[in-house]
Amino acid sequence: MSELITVAQKDDLKPGQGKVVDAKGQEIALFRVGDDFFAIDNQCPHRHGPLGEGYLQNDIVTCPWHGWQFNVKTGENAIGMPGGVKTYKVTVEGNSVKVAV
Repeated sequence: MSELITVAQKDDLKPGQGKVVDAKGQEIALFRVGDDFFAIDNQCPHRHGPLGEGYLQNDIVTCPWHGWQFNVKTGENAIGMPGGVKTYKVTVEGNSVKVAV
């Protein structure tokens, strides 16, 4: 059963930004697309680059190390390469952003 962990406040991220957060010892990449928040594994499956430090355009994040791209809503690889990343359910309660882990 998943547990909701507060990882950020809504104002911590402006639309179009991402950051690395910790949820019970797991590094998760949290992104804000418009007024919505999405969470994926922080490690790129290519060479384990930090996706939370990547460049976000619309709903696609580009890994800062080697340019692999992932849809932050679905976790799917956006450049036609095999492998995606795990997604996490995000809930906003008041000003708190919570991730289910």
